[in-house]
Amino acid sequence: MIKAVLWDMDGTLVDSEDIAVDALGLAMKEAGLIPPTDLKERVVGRSSDEIYHYVVETFGLRTNPIDWERRKHHFYFRASGALRGYDDAVLTWRRFDAAGIRQAVISNSDRAIMDVNLRAAGLVRPGLVTVARNDVLHGKPHPEGYLRAAYLLGVTPRECVIVEDSVSGAAAAQAAGIEAVFVPHSHSTAPQGVRTLSSMRAFEDEVLTRR
Repeated sequence: MIKAVLWDMDGTLVDSEDIAVDALGLAMKEAGLIPPTDLKERVVGRSSDEIYHYVVETFGLRTNPIDWERRKHHFYFRASGALRGYDDAVLTWRRFDAAGIRQAVISNSDRAIMDVNLRAAGLVRPGLVTVARNDVLHGKPHPEGYLRAAYLLGVTPRECVIVEDSVSGAAAAQAAGIEAVFVPHSHSTAPQGVRTLSSMRAFEDEVLTRR
């Protein structure tokens, strides 16, 4: 039985990953670093604190974490007008909402980014359950965020399904003991035990049948 759908945000509900990677690259350049050509493949799905440590250890970043996040946010917010929700995913969200399916958004992005992204997708409303990176001790691939969301929704992990687009998110789902699926527009190959959806509409039918 499915009582709740737990959604990843970046790359799943909101087309934001390229904007985030561009902002990261610009912040690196401003700090005198040269971003690699495969930067997106290296960082997608990672939490902001994990990315910070990665840039420090791999590229020699000497900026403190607060100034670093301020730089990234500057470039991200400057480009935020280009943010869009994925039409098929947002439509599925609205249909689940209308059907009374409980939903939450769980992200490795911090609260400021999460608020901007969800507004861009038109999903902000009173009572919306969200878990940002700031709300937990450990980001994905740790299961804490998804387990917290299930608790806030008043459901057990067995009563949830997670919608993801990244290997890191899938690992978090598996560690939480929650069924996971990949959105059709994911750029990552789903790991073993996670299936890629043929369409969001087919997913709707499945969830409503299993409720």
